[in-house]
Amino acid sequence: MRLILFFSALAGAAWCLETFAGDQVLRVKASSEEEINKLQLLETLEHLQLDFWLRPSNPELPVDIRVPFPSLQAVKVFLESHHIEYSILLEDLQVLIEEEKQEMINNQRRERGTSNFNYGAYHPLDSIYAALDDLAAEYPSLVSKQTIGESYEKRPMYILKFSTGGTNRPAIWLDAGIHSREWVTQATALWTAKKIASEYGSNPSITSLLNRMDIFLLVVTNPDGYAFTHTNNRMWRKTRSKISGSLCVGVDPNRNWDAGFGGPGASTNPCSESYHGPSANSEVEVKNVVNFIKSHGKIQAFLTLHSYSQLLLFPFGYKCTNPADYNELDAVGKSAASALASLYGTTYKVGTICSTIYQASGGSIDWSYDYGIKYSFAFELRDTGRYGFLLPASQIIPTAEETWLGLLKIMEHVRDNQ
Repeated sequence: MRLILFFSALAGAAWCLETFAGDQVLRVKASSEEEINKLQLLETLEHLQLDFWLRPSNPELPVDIRVPFPSLQAVKVFLESHHIEYSILLEDLQVLIEEEKQEMINNQRRERGTSNFNYGAYHPLDSIYAALDDLAAEYPSLVSKQTIGESYEKRPMYILKFSTGGTNRPAIWLDAGIHSREWVTQATALWTAKKIASEYGSNPSITSLLNRMDIFLLVVTNPDGYAFTHTNNRMWRKTRSKISGSLCVGVDPNRNWDAGFGGPGASTNPCSESYHGPSANSEVEVKNVVNFIKSHGKIQAFLTLHSYSQLLLFPFGYKCTNPADYNELDAVGKSAASALASLYGTTYKVGTICSTIYQASGGSIDWSYDYGIKYSFAFELRDTGRYGFLLPASQIIPTAEETWLGLLKIMEHVRDNQ
């Protein structure tokens, strides 16, 4: 028993070295534009080191803020002095992180004992990459693993190609984990890979889809950031690139695409969580995806998984005008959200990025749409804030199951409207 406790402690010491003891996540409800402006001012106060999980945009939407323990009193005084309503969503972030860490240790022990990969658990990068190898080995006539390049820290970026053969076929792109701390997205993508691979030939929808099109799936879009969330900082969002002239590290890879680059909703400050980077496509992880999409030439849909908020979004984010295909995208999105809700009753809001959340430039689906890929959608998965980025592993499979129904509805529409 002592040996087990020692190794558990050792594993814990190796993970998440940055502690969040006493940090709280506050849900703030602004009731006016004036209060939104006050919260946007709060966002600029760097000495408080606030981490806005949901940013202030309009009074209809909540604002979620991770407040470091040393800043709690100052932030609460600020909110109360301006009569801005707030509640505590997460009392102590480190408690949840420790629970998550212990669940991973327990799962690793179970997996070693049974040699079975548990799709309902969170895994480090090496385990995810091993699972990709296993899928390609188990379903060699359908699944192949390809490398689209390397990350900034020279980790390979692997995609799975699902194909029944042929060349120059139309295809669907799906990625996850561009923001590294959104662990339920990588886990959902991995479950989705197993679903597609294992049910081709028995599931009529999957079979029909793959008989007509290929699917490319990038499970971990930001491998450096994801590895860092396991070894150093569970709340890391950005890439890990070094920024010339700054001690701060990393770029928000979903502000780095060449779509209204450097516009509203992206920061020029390298220390910001939404820093857009020195130039469009400066991040090699973004550039690798762009190059793959362009070289393929027949990508018909660009789908990306984020968390959290339970939203299904389509362009535009960098501008607040509707896309030319608004009516079709809105209808497809609502159909997908309805299919998703049919399983567990999970409700999603559907709309353009700008009208649904806020203006945000340099995003991936704006780039893909402008590039000519009409069916460009971003899912914001569970939940709506109870756990935020620390969604319990017990919700991975239910999240993946319902998300698949939404994805499938979009994919079927793409298949039938090429």
